[in-house]
Amino acid sequence: MKPVALVTGAAGLIGGYLLRSASRWAPDWEVRGLTRAEVDLTDRPQVQRVWNRYRPDLVIHCAALSRTGLCEQDPALARRINVEATRSLADLAKDVPFIFLSTDQVFDGAKGRYAETDPVHPLNVYGHTKAEAEPLVLENPTHAVVRIALTAGTSPTGDRSFVEDMLRAAAKGTRLTLFTDEFRCPLPAGALVRALWEFGLQRRPGLYHLGGQERLSRWEIGELLAARFPELRSAIQPGSVADYHGPPRPPDLSMRSDKIQALLSFRLPGFRQWIRSDSSVGSDPWDDSASGDR
Repeated sequence: MKPVALVTGAAGLIGGYLLRSASRWAPDWEVRGLTRAEVDLTDRPQVQRVWNRYRPDLVIHCAALSRTGLCEQDPALARRINVEATRSLADLAKDVPFIFLSTDQVFDGAKGRYAETDPVHPLNVYGHTKAEAEPLVLENPTHAVVRIALTAGTSPTGDRSFVEDMLRAAAKGTRLTLFTDEFRCPLPAGALVRALWEFGLQRRPGLYHLGGQERLSRWEIGELLAARFPELRSAIQPGSVADYHGPPRPPDLSMRSDKIQALLSFRLPGFRQWIRSDSSVGSDPWDDSASGDR
């Protein structure tokens, strides 16, 4: 019998890609996905029953309340999902490898180019809940935390990625202001999940960063996307985070991914390099998992 890998958040962006790519990157594993419709991860008895059914040999925990606005509106719910559910799963997985997906938003963005050794200082509720969950996972010396960067992809529900958000807004005629002084290290979903599978099957514990090789502003990201999606061209305009009024926005969440890169068989792509070199046309332009070889 094949060992079982359990992927939570299977209806989300990263979880969906993990399931779709499993036959390619984890062919010797039986991969089971869990969605919110199938199990409420905040309900410990439900989770225990699912655990008893599958008895997984590896857990990749993608499920989260990740919309920053929703987390600000309901911090208690964000904490139940992002902290308490993670604690319960990590406890159940005490004897097997467990990978918790965290976020670059555990940082305040004051410095940029963050390494795993830099102290966390989140500015929003989402970042706070992820920062609180990380040490709970790492209490187990066999478990891992992977902080992921901004990810480009298409989700099963069509509403989980920043690319989908931008395209929907453009279709409604909404004008999008993209900051020239807010930075991330975006990564296409195909490359990200290939890295997660390679990393996960090596059973490497500890804390890791996983993002693209390039530090790009939101405006630069928008310009690159407009080259692929012409409908965005008339919808985007440059702006400055200094003029933004709302919840705190970390200005520079760029991360260094050297530590995880050393474990991978391919080079993590930069977003500019990837999007300009990929000329494939299909239903999902982000599902080119081999793009990191270019």
